Amino acid sequence: MTPIERFSLKEEGLTVLSLFDGISCGQVAFERVGIKVKKYYAFEIETNAIKITMKNYPNTVQCGDVFDSSFTEFIDKNIDIVIGGSPCTFWSKAKCNKTAKSKKELDTNGTGWKLFMKYVECIKTVKPKYFLYENNEGIPDNILLEISNQLGVKPIMIDAALVSAQRRKRNYWTNIPNIEQPRDKGLLFKDIIVNDPSLIKVDERIGKTMIISKNYVKYDLGGHGYYSQQDRAYFPDSKAPTVPRCRTETKFNLWLGNNTYKKTCPVEIERLQTLPDNYTDCVPKTRRFEAIGNGWCVDVIAHIFSYIE
Repeated sequence: MTPIERFSLKEEGLTVLSLFDGISCGQVAFERVGIKVKKYYAFEIETNAIKITMKNYPNTVQCGDVFDSSFTEFIDKNIDIVIGGSPCTFWSKAKCNKTAKSKKELDTNGTGWKLFMKYVECIKTVKPKYFLYENNEGIPDNILLEISNQLGVKPIMIDAALVSAQRRKRNYWTNIPNIEQPRDKGLLFKDIIVNDPSLIKVDERIGKTMIISKNYVKYDLGGHGYYSQQDRAYFPDSKAPTVPRCRTETKFNLWLGNNTYKKTCPVEIERLQTLPDNYTDCVPKTRRFEAIGNGWCVDVIAHIFSYIE
């Protein structure tokens, strides 16, 4: 790209096409890194996610379901960048229940692959200057390799632990050049906590089964020997686990000592994803957790976008 073209992108702004847009973490990232967005087209079908996007970015052009488009309508719109991360639930090793685990796709014949190929169809049709595709670090190796073959670039793995207080490894495929790993900001669980006494709980049963691990205390409140993830409380000086899309409220307890822990709230989960406080406050709490968990860690995306110039 010539200096004149770079100047034009910076001054006039980017025209963006986002697939599987979710809650528009991409728009937050562009804003955070100081890149103007001239026009933002978004494909998304989840009602609460769209509601959150339109609350924060009312000029977003909602385009519906990717399966209903051939993307030819964008050929003459001079799309500068296509972004997206197709839903990782089909490939992820992190599943919410046994049924979901049994449905994990291990090859390129399932719904997960069909969604990804809509992304490929889009960039081949639209021919943007740049593209960014994201997916889970834990997807099967054969699928990861085939994604790389389709996009013509190898993935860059970035752990959001470098820029946030959560551990979150994700792969990023992009033609944005010369991307390096972010500098470690040293953020810990204690750095994102909201002071809310109503969320502090005391349970004398904890001391009877408590086991101290590296990052958390675990206990067996049910008395069945399960030591499930909901029966954990993380140390303030540790990283929080990866924000999931379900049962979030039970998985982010903060250990305060003396059989006492603090439950989480939506603002804390927003902060783990480096979103602005109350970004998702236009939908019910459970839907907030779900929408945040489905999103991107904004500061990772902002780091990648910073290399566009």
